Amino acid sequence: MGREREPFASLFLYHLFKWPVVSPTLHTYFRGRIYGAEKVPQTGPLVIVSNHASDFDPPLLSNCMRRPVAYMAKEELFQVPVLKQAITLYGAYPVKRGSPDRSAIRAALAALEQGWAVGVFITGTRTRDGRVTDPKMGAAMIAAKAQVPLLPVGLWGTHAIFRKGFALPRPVPITVRVGDLIMPPTSSKREELEAVTQKCANAINELLDLGR
Repeated sequence: MGREREPFASLFLYHLFKWPVVSPTLHTYFRGRIYGAEKVPQTGPLVIVSNHASDFDPPLLSNCMRRPVAYMAKEELFQVPVLKQAITLYGAYPVKRGSPDRSAIRAALAALEQGWAVGVFITGTRTRDGRVTDPKMGAAMIAAKAQVPLLPVGLWGTHAIFRKGFALPRPVPITVRVGDLIMPPTSSKREELEAVTQKCANAINELLDLGR
């Protein structure tokens, strides 16, 4: 039986970073709006799946979930003293270069077993406009293996934070919308993974279509 939520030290660090730094930045600098935060389960393992267009996405998304969210990070970062302990507490898990799928899935499953919410960007990398056009099956695979629900989230406006010619992040309006829970695939069969992946992608794009 796994844990019902992440370790207390991680929860403490999350709030220590959220309230003085991330939340004021989102609500003041980016004039952030959040819709559907009440839909986020506050305990138990969960796969949060969203679009991705900016390096700001992980902290902004985690801030709006009202609970820490574990993300993958390059293995090299875990070789740096002090930084290793800090990012581990904050929920990051290492991924080896050259084998991201296998190592990421194993690490994500371990995090879910410890009660974490695990964040997965459905496109696997940043996209220019934030839209989901080529979704990857990693989130569905993780949810299928762990048998935990997926939660689609749309990050609107983050693609415009950085633009060519601007050295600093631009104070563009950001909106975060949380969708409804999606049940995991009942197996790891490709057709089931593809169906749930497309369902997540459609849900995210529909959230983005709502705009500001």
